[in-house]
Amino acid sequence: MNTIHKKILAGERIAADECLALYRSASLPALGVMANAVRERLNGKYVYFNRNVHIEPTNICANRCLFCSYRRDEGQEESWDLSLDEIFGIARQYVGSGITEVHIVGGVHPRRTLNFYEEMVSGVRRILPGVHVKAFTAEELWRMAQQAGLPVGEALARLKTCGLQSIPGGGAEILDDDVRAQICPDKVGTQEWLEVHQSAHAQGIVSNATMLYGHVETYEHRVKHLQRLRDLQDKTGGFNAFIPLKYFKKNNRLSSAGEVSAVEELRNMAICRIFLDNIRHIKAYWAMCGKAMAQLALSFGADDMDGTIDDSTKIYSMAGADDKSPKMTVDELCAMARQSGFIPVERDSLYHAIKQY
Repeated sequence: MNTIHKKILAGERIAADECLALYRSASLPALGVMANAVRERLNGKYVYFNRNVHIEPTNICANRCLFCSYRRDEGQEESWDLSLDEIFGIARQYVGSGITEVHIVGGVHPRRTLNFYEEMVSGVRRILPGVHVKAFTAEELWRMAQQAGLPVGEALARLKTCGLQSIPGGGAEILDDDVRAQICPDKVGTQEWLEVHQSAHAQGIVSNATMLYGHVETYEHRVKHLQRLRDLQDKTGGFNAFIPLKYFKKNNRLSSAGEVSAVEELRNMAICRIFLDNIRHIKAYWAMCGKAMAQLALSFGADDMDGTIDDSTKIYSMAGADDKSPKMTVDELCAMARQSGFIPVERDSLYHAIKQY
């Protein structure tokens, strides 16, 4: 452990076996020291956030992931399926509001076509011309391309022409096909997820990456997941940020797996920061982990807290997250950063600083 600690403090890359050793043996205080050394080397004392809103077109989904509390069948209670006019109506509510990003994700609708999503992106861009459109997980994009009979790169190119500027990191879960067969057997495999992001990066479309952890996976699976992301980042440099996402057990078929502790959340955050030395930003997504945990995570390697959100996402509230109506003001985000000893910075979707507070 001393050797690993010295490598990290010297700015050297650690190997997969050393990452596994951290998971198995490192104490929380030691991980905090190491993670903050990496964090400060990459981002100084800055904590980033943006002014964003989510649009979730539907929770009707062809997939039946065991961990998902969000999906519904058509006509089922709590299902929704927004028309283009309804989506555009949501976008119009934010004209002149100061938001800089629209985040669009939803279920894999069994009947929606690539043309529908092209119209969606084009329409949102017309209504909010100065706002960055980050939309569609790799899973959604792969299925759009399949439905249209196109290579995923061509589908991405068409969406980029319509105004798609970046893609979120969802659908990664654990990048191991044995685990995926257990928890999300209907989803695309590891290589397909990576292929979508590699294709996006090749076209200048940046993306995020995630890891859904704390269910059936082992530490070895987590390390393999992180290694695959780091390897792709070495090739493309196209990942903006990484977001670890804790599994929540409420209202889904994987609930017997339980949930990890707060200590494990912080340990995982720190280890992800240490190992992913080529992905600059690590996000503590407060709408998922809660405001208190997000604030704590800033002392364990995280440098980003996502954004204002304005009560526009239901993905984690339906799974039992603390914030049932996730919404924060700029003042609240700034206070959280300052109270933890950091400097709040409002950013755009590409991490250009808009304003330091």
